[in-house]
Amino acid sequence: MTTGYVYDPIFLEHDLRGHPECRDRLWRVMQFLRDQRITEQMIPIPASPASRRYLEMNHAPSYIDLVAEMSASGGGYLDPDTYVVARTYEAACFAAGGVHAATAAVLRGDVDNAICLVRPPGHHAMRNRGMGFCIFNNIAVAAHAVRADGLARRILIVDFDVHHGNGTQASFYQDPDVLFFSTHQYPYYPGTGGIREIGEGPGRGYTINVPLPPGAGDGAMRAIFEQILWPAARRFAPDIILVSAGYDAHWSDPLASLALSLRGYAWICRELARMAKKLCGGRVVFTLEGGYHREVLPRAIYNTCRALLGLPEEGDLDPLGPSPRPEPLLAALIRALREAHGL
Repeated sequence: MTTGYVYDPIFLEHDLRGHPECRDRLWRVMQFLRDQRITEQMIPIPASPASRRYLEMNHAPSYIDLVAEMSASGGGYLDPDTYVVARTYEAACFAAGGVHAATAAVLRGDVDNAICLVRPPGHHAMRNRGMGFCIFNNIAVAAHAVRADGLARRILIVDFDVHHGNGTQASFYQDPDVLFFSTHQYPYYPGTGGIREIGEGPGRGYTINVPLPPGAGDGAMRAIFEQILWPAARRFAPDIILVSAGYDAHWSDPLASLALSLRGYAWICRELARMAKKLCGGRVVFTLEGGYHREVLPRAIYNTCRALLGLPEEGDLDPLGPSPRPEPLLAALIRALREAHGL
């Protein structure tokens, strides 16, 4: 397998000391990947700023202007959680452009798959506002762009961040050519992502939300993938799988209460790579979203790179081990989801 990766030092310039979504997250990741020498086995994909044309496919011109103007004036806040500094606009444009570049590279066959080590994250960003640490919706911009360029028609977006990807859902809520699948803690920020949110109009049935109770972990994700995601993905038959990869559902993450382990995350990533190989020629692109434990995030991404490269799972890392808490039973939730989506 050939695996591409996107990284640029500009992603470290969006930074606010003391904020959980800070430059240190990605700096630690890159140091760890280089120490493990895994980037030497991967192909760098240069990032460039997303064009205004592509940004406007997902965001209102007035909102794009607001971010640019706020950055030019030194920064501020888009909401109480979401900051802007002098180089935020540039970093956010490079993040969206980097995900687009990786997605296009995979669809052209330049690489088999890819991982985008970008920030600021994107899956909460709405058409006309940023929120939840997110500026531009990187994965949604990429999905719109590659479809506009004729590189893909049907896109499966899988979001396993602990928080519901409300911005991505909103982007494609009426679109039958994008299947949005999200697992997330519920009820929790941003308060969306209930079972009954299934899309509307021509997109009805093309949004699948899996709202998880606190404590759900490795066992829950295996059951959900096997009984919900696999049959839905087979039925949809995507051209490519795009993954909003948030590693904040780990049992030790300080901002949430799900209970995945590092080995559980590694299984998810390997299963998505296997799904891509089975359904769409191996075409899958992972894009970094959340993940706020300093020891977990670098190792989780290292394991993800191993999965994409097809390296044996025996080498995956999990120094923290499994969650010490028992998992809740999810049979009723899975049954309700299967009935709601005709699976």
